[in-house]
Amino acid sequence: MGDKLAPGDSVSDAIIVGAGPNGLACAAALATHGVGVTVIEAAETIGGGTRSSELTLPGLLHDDCSAVHAMAVGSPALSTLGLERYGLEWAWPEVDLSHPLDGGSAGAMLHSIDDTAAGLGQAGAAWKRVFGAPSETIDSLNEDILRPLLHLPRHPLRLTAFGLRAAAPATVLARALGTPEARALFGGVAAHGFAPLSRPLSSSIGMALICACHHYGWPVARGGSQAIADALAAVVVENGGKVETGRPVHSLGELPASDAVVFDLAPHAVADIAGGQLPTRVARAYRRYKYGPGAFKVDLAVEGGIPWADEVSPKAGTVHVIGSFEELVAAERENNRGRMPERPLVLVGQQYLADPGRSRDNVHPIWTYAHVPHGFDGDATEAILDQIERFAPGLRERIVGKFVRSTAEIASYNANYVGGDIIVGANTVWQMLARPRLAINPYATGIPGVYICSAATPPGGGVHGMGGYNAAQAVMGQLSGAAS
Repeated sequence: MGDKLAPGDSVSDAIIVGAGPNGLACAAALATHGVGVTVIEAAETIGGGTRSSELTLPGLLHDDCSAVHAMAVGSPALSTLGLERYGLEWAWPEVDLSHPLDGGSAGAMLHSIDDTAAGLGQAGAAWKRVFGAPSETIDSLNEDILRPLLHLPRHPLRLTAFGLRAAAPATVLARALGTPEARALFGGVAAHGFAPLSRPLSSSIGMALICACHHYGWPVARGGSQAIADALAAVVVENGGKVETGRPVHSLGELPASDAVVFDLAPHAVADIAGGQLPTRVARAYRRYKYGPGAFKVDLAVEGGIPWADEVSPKAGTVHVIGSFEELVAAERENNRGRMPERPLVLVGQQYLADPGRSRDNVHPIWTYAHVPHGFDGDATEAILDQIERFAPGLRERIVGKFVRSTAEIASYNANYVGGDIIVGANTVWQMLARPRLAINPYATGIPGVYICSAATPPGGGVHGMGGYNAAQAVMGQLSGAAS
């Protein structure tokens, strides 16, 4: 995916600003190819969206943002680094995902597509028809779908077959799945894109995550998502790099001389730091970059776990809580229009089911957030609890600890999450095709030697490190060219 430095090339230096998963993946890729790397992070703790903390009660470990990592397991950016040697261990729940409906039924997604189809009854054959073939070839598909739009496809026929379904609105693809359980199960995954489900390309994220599940499962990182950041940082340090925390950067002039600078920051922040050095067309594109709906996060300490009414949710690492596909479509439409839905989509993480060390005795950490409008300034706590209690009567009686992060507090926790947008950019059709701007090399800022690698770059949000990895290939291409 790009040129690499030859063993005889002179040592070059790169500075990575931001120690989120993309910044660390970029740093690790460069460091393992002989580049002298310094990572500079404004916060006191590395990880960005992959940090973990004791948020509710002492001894209960919660993930601060990212929690389940279907795209990380098979990511070329991470899988080639041998992160297990640095303490990263994946753990899987018995059920990857459930989606309860009123009346006590639920759709369930398991690692095995055959088992998933069997549980979906008459919709099982349609589920396998839509997701079966791309699930089997997701490794090769990732070589294309995790790259910028403008590239020569490595597997054009497979990419075309996948793309035809991914390009459809989720409301259209859902019709092929037949039953309420299957439609809701797919819709909840598609809604990870925070986009209206009637919009073209709104099936794409659902397609990618479901196919990843049926190939890799939806695991968590044992010991918390922080373990991913720590393992990446260990790769950097072992290969001679440095990681410095508590160092905010306000301008390019603050940075020491280097051959390359890579920003794991949102486009507006890059424009602020680069100032007048950015070409006018790039500065205009970065300033116009749009952010999407936000997240409102509530972490709970729950004695005995959540008392789900259906049979599969007590075993599920992730639970999508909203009800029918039609309710989901309405809620996501309201969020994208800037109106808080009465019944929002709530994502519930029960990571302790795969990683029991996060709990203490019979008290378990529960991770939740709701989709809310961009910059929502209200309190969604009760709406979240109401939604969960709708499918788990008696929840409130079991809560023994609570920690709340509003959209503003999420943005304060991670400045890339503007308005609480945890995927760092609205998934409009344009921005899904050209983020952060239309360019052959979207990682280049137009300033020689300066790049951007955050989730605002292809392939977008998620803990897969591919924005950083792809940016590293661009950097190495530059350094190899300078050395030749």
